[in-house]
Amino acid sequence: MIKLSFCLRRLPHLSHAEFLAYWLDNHDPLVREHAEILRIRRYVQVHGMENAVSEAMRQSRGGAEPFDGIAERWFESEEELGANAEDPASRQARKELVVDEKKFIDLPKSPLWIGTEHVLVG
Repeated sequence: MIKLSFCLRRLPHLSHAEFLAYWLDNHDPLVREHAEILRIRRYVQVHGMENAVSEAMRQSRGGAEPFDGIAERWFESEEELGANAEDPASRQARKELVVDEKKFIDLPKSPLWIGTEHVLVG
């Protein structure tokens, strides 16, 4: 399995709660609508928590500002993921997702990367 991780930071005019609500209530249905054409096998939203424990952990390590959330998408293989680049319907679906992402994600401050998972516990 190939995993795409997208570390999200919200647009400055949105509160953390507004960001999470839009992501879950508006963007999630769009991802679900396009999941098959994009060959997504699994999609998870990890919502960041703004609390004293999270802040203390960040500060104890001298960490950067936290992400508001992480979107995780799994694909069967590199070939499946690569096929998205060639397929016109997949390109159109990705365009629709990016148009929506621009409504709530600070894209230049939100890195994304692709890797493989190595489950070591669980």
